[in-house]
Amino acid sequence: MEGSMTGYIGKRFMRLLLFLAAVSAASFFLLSLSPVDPLKSNVGQAALGSMSQEQIKRLEAYWGVGVPAGRRFLFWLSGVLKGDFGMSLLYRRPVMEVIGEKTSNSLWLMASAWLFSGGLGFLLGVISGVKRGQWQDRLITAWCMVTAGTPAFWLAMMLLMLLAVRFPVFPIGFSLPVGMAAQEATLADRLSHAFLPALALGLTGVSNIAMHTRSKMIEVMESDYICYARARGERGWRLIRRHGLRGLMLPAITLQFGSISEIFGGSVLVEAVFSYPGLGQAAVTAGLGGDAPLLMGITLISAVLVFTGNFAADLLYLAADPRMRAGTGRKGGGRHVHGGS
Repeated sequence: MEGSMTGYIGKRFMRLLLFLAAVSAASFFLLSLSPVDPLKSNVGQAALGSMSQEQIKRLEAYWGVGVPAGRRFLFWLSGVLKGDFGMSLLYRRPVMEVIGEKTSNSLWLMASAWLFSGGLGFLLGVISGVKRGQWQDRLITAWCMVTAGTPAFWLAMMLLMLLAVRFPVFPIGFSLPVGMAAQEATLADRLSHAFLPALALGLTGVSNIAMHTRSKMIEVMESDYICYARARGERGWRLIRRHGLRGLMLPAITLQFGSISEIFGGSVLVEAVFSYPGLGQAAVTAGLGGDAPLLMGITLISAVLVFTGNFAADLLYLAADPRMRAGTGRKGGGRHVHGGS
């Protein structure tokens, strides 16, 4: 069994390497086809008109203008294989240093949204499944249908206008009060600035988890062991807690860790609305500014985060269900959460 698990982990690691290679190549060449002119975007047309040809050539060399995409990709890849992700063209600092700084801002924002969406979605899904056909079920289902089709940026703007402009309960944006140094900010300052972005990000992921949990809860409530427990006189939430929730734990694990990709994707739009200086905002800035090293670094880090979330779900699934471990040993494969993992 230990050997089969080692082989399984090894295969998943090789799949990660192939996945990162494909993502890197696709992202780099798509970026090379972008119509964004880094000189005009970052220097400006008027400033370029007042520069000498020597200065313009120096800037073109700095931004890699005119260098074939294949050559630039091989140069970037050789550095990554040595652990060097290059220098950010916009920030003029090492890429991993910029990513580390932005990640520290985004991490607890995404973590709080992830826990909020998972907890609320699971609770609403259980209530909806238990109260199937009743007003609670109809209300929760209708709310989930509406939020499932609501873009994250629109929800973020509504929260911004309602709770920061119309009723100024929370700050209008940024991660810290304007003019305050990071070392001077208190925990209350950081929480107040992160609340609305985390709320907008968390609400967008509730509907998917709630609807999947509802579907599974209905199956559990119609199962033989629930019928047997009812025949023994068990009723109400005691029945749900003792017997119903057990059947929901594995799907909940899968959904919760599989939602990491959605949380990360939504953070790009939410951070842009709130001008929150996190990883998503840095990705937008790098894309619009033609900062290829920074954008490629963020792409790789995000791919690793998504893969790690799905892989963690697989490992927890295998640990919780011995039958899945047996299947892994026989076939060398396991449960797949998403195609990209």
